[in-house]
Amino acid sequence: MSLGDENEAAASGGYGGTGQTRTRLPDRTGETRRGAGRSPSRSLVTVVGVIVLLIAAIAFANRGGDDSSSRTDTGNKPEAAPTAPTGTKPVGSGFARDEQGVQSAAANYAVALGSAEMFNKARRDAVLQSLITPSRVSYFETKLDQAYSPAFNKNVGLNEDGSTPAGYTFVSRTSPIGTKVTESNNGATVEVWCSGLLGLAGENSTNPVTNSWFTITMKLEWTDGGWKIVTHSQKEGPTPVPGDDRASSADDMAKAVEEYGGFTYAR
Repeated sequence: MSLGDENEAAASGGYGGTGQTRTRLPDRTGETRRGAGRSPSRSLVTVVGVIVLLIAAIAFANRGGDDSSSRTDTGNKPEAAPTAPTGTKPVGSGFARDEQGVQSAAANYAVALGSAEMFNKARRDAVLQSLITPSRVSYFETKLDQAYSPAFNKNVGLNEDGSTPAGYTFVSRTSPIGTKVTESNNGATVEVWCSGLLGLAGENSTNPVTNSWFTITMKLEWTDGGWKIVTHSQKEGPTPVPGDDRASSADDMAKAVEEYGGFTYAR
């Protein structure tokens, strides 16, 4: 598979509808999105969160995602660590230059796009350098610097510098549900159906953790031995009918985020 054209919208054809998505997950904290009917500020949070997540995922993926990675304990908040595989891993390091490889890459990029780490400029810049195709890095840096402004951070409940207020737990995670390739001419355009969590857990939080559903479309090209993001977009849904589950308390939600690490290897 080679470099794709510059169309951001996914075209029909190619590998569309091929196979099922398999989920394989070593652990890490993730994030993003809002559902329909939210206020404009919440919608902005969703869009920015997705962009952020997408970028971080590539970095994690390019680190290899090897099952032999060591685990680092940092108190109550779990760091990325390997989990026992549930099947044959697609590749030993990085993502293969084929249909399965590009879908795996896209799924993992979506996970990283929802990472709470993207709210830290230093980490965000490092991720962009690793995950975006070289000719687009400057563009992404400019756009994200504008998006992650002090006003934006305050709007999602964080401090102006992107740090979490004392007594609260910031949640920003994305979980891929499935993937499909919709275009394969000179590269690949992949759609990733996702569920996301975003909000501030804690007593008296005015931005409680909520769930949303969305589909990320990203165009990738093969550069320097790996898949790199060229463009991406997001749309709402498909969204299932809500269940009858009772919402957990702020304390229970914060505890869950601290005890259950997010995934860094998603397919």
